[in-house]
Amino acid sequence: MTTVAAYAAPSAKAPLERTTIERREVGEFDVLIDIKFAGICHSDIHQAREGWGEAVFPMVPGHEIAGVVSEVGAGVTKFAVGDRVGVGCMVDSCRECENCKAGLEQYCTGGGMVGTYNSVGKDGEPTYGGYSQKIVVDENYVVRVPDGLALDVAAPLLCAGITTYSPLKHWNAGPGKKVAVLGMGGLGHMGVKIAHALGAEVTVLSQSLRKQDDGLRLGADHYYATSDPETFKKLAGTFDVILSTVSAPLNLDAYLSLLRTDGAFVNVGAPEEPVALNLFSVIGGRKTLAGSGIGGIQETQEMLDFCAAHGFGAEIELISASEINEAYERVLASDVRYRFVIDAATI
Repeated sequence: MTTVAAYAAPSAKAPLERTTIERREVGEFDVLIDIKFAGICHSDIHQAREGWGEAVFPMVPGHEIAGVVSEVGAGVTKFAVGDRVGVGCMVDSCRECENCKAGLEQYCTGGGMVGTYNSVGKDGEPTYGGYSQKIVVDENYVVRVPDGLALDVAAPLLCAGITTYSPLKHWNAGPGKKVAVLGMGGLGHMGVKIAHALGAEVTVLSQSLRKQDDGLRLGADHYYATSDPETFKKLAGTFDVILSTVSAPLNLDAYLSLLRTDGAFVNVGAPEEPVALNLFSVIGGRKTLAGSGIGGIQETQEMLDFCAAHGFGAEIELISASEINEAYERVLASDVRYRFVIDAATI
């Protein structure tokens, strides 16, 4: 076992504090990663504060990890010391179910994927995430960061990037398609960049026009305020896909009215409370109300290569580890443009 420094929540809703954790020895197929940067995802806050249900404490959040390989097991074939790599939201799965064999490890039905944190590994030990100096991960759940991407702006792609890329690809966002991104935050700003790069006509739907200049700069063709009732009248029946990155309850019926026939409203933001729906909102127009998680390992690599090929990463604000608790409050206040990234050298 290796002892490393980390920032952990000792209990639900408690401030994160510096501590030490044990990382397992590097096994035959493991890679040891020196973490360089770790993104702060809104889901870190949901889990650290038990907004999504009972959690495992102490909790070291962080599933947007970018770093450099410092040791490999004897059986490792995919990576070598010095490689620039990333780890996202999962570090294992059953590997045997239909979904795992199809490259959909995120939807593992053989016990579920093993989360990078707030989960229990196959060894029975709790998993600890990226707010730490090092992590040991099986090579099959590690991806390569292309040379064209700086590690700091690549880190958020391991969640925010793949969480938006996967549904946009699945619902065929591209030339001739009108895509709306609901919410202009950590996920939403990546949705705009990716949908634009895929060739879709992109509209941002945000509470206000406060971030309009940013949205247009990042690739949006149009920008509307959802606080204006005229928006819903003007855009009725417009979109092929609406990607909702919002983690607060919404008036789903109002947003479903913005879809064209056979359009899809896809949720990647996950509110802590149930939401209501009038089924006539989907029956009329044969509309789809859907959800999407992250992507599988192969698709995550594809996403990283796509972002590198198009010359973009996330828009970040780099912080020291001592600022994590303040950053959590700023995320909740929508006061970040657009992703906090922890410099792991400060842990």
